[in-house]
Amino acid sequence: MTTPHTCDQLVQDLRALGVEAGDVLFVHASFKSLGPVEGGAATVIEALQEAIGTEGLLLLPSFNLVAMRAATWDIDATPSNVGWISEFFRRMPGTMRSDHYSHSVAARGKGAAAFVADHLAKEGMPSPWDLEPWGFTYGTHSPMSRALQHGGKILMLGTDYESSTYAHVVEVILWNRRREYDPAAVYQAFDRSALGLFWDRTDHLQTGFTGDAECRLFPIADFVTTLLNEVERDVKPYLHKENS
Repeated sequence: MTTPHTCDQLVQDLRALGVEAGDVLFVHASFKSLGPVEGGAATVIEALQEAIGTEGLLLLPSFNLVAMRAATWDIDATPSNVGWISEFFRRMPGTMRSDHYSHSVAARGKGAAAFVADHLAKEGMPSPWDLEPWGFTYGTHSPMSRALQHGGKILMLGTDYESSTYAHVVEVILWNRRREYDPAAVYQAFDRSALGLFWDRTDHLQTGFTGDAECRLFPIADFVTTLLNEVERDVKPYLHKENS
């Protein structure tokens, strides 16, 4: 019988991967990929928080993507449907959540409440997911944009690039740049797996294991800037089939 992973073991794995005290850490996580964990999802969150310390900020998507029903959105009650760790994190007492019907972000740690407070603002880049009365999904004051601006890191904990929401940020930046000279420019979706294969060939990421989960860790700014440069050079290899 496999011995469950402990909190101390997970913390050691995270630090070996490159997670540091004080990090702003945006986590995409697959609970089942970790293998057996003593204490379950609570232990995973405890390990993440211990790895970033009291000066760090832990961010997880708490997206509502299956139905995306704006009429039934409730910041306190609408579940996250992007994984059990995300939903467990959202439910924890003291977790803060941004107010967005589809792309809310949950946060714990230093400055968490202020970090997610302004998702109703309409400043910065518009996107196809914007809907009244909510603010710009990836606008200046959205949690994902703030994580980019504050030197955040992405931790892919047993997930693949299909969960890489920051690929949407690249799409939105490119779309807004095109709209500057062509207001009728059509939004184009990328093949996130193709972008991931390109990204994995760069030297901007660290890889390793946390528990049984294969992980990737990298700066958000490097990811966005590198992918944006690549798709501006030649977008065709990265377009989703419906756009090609």
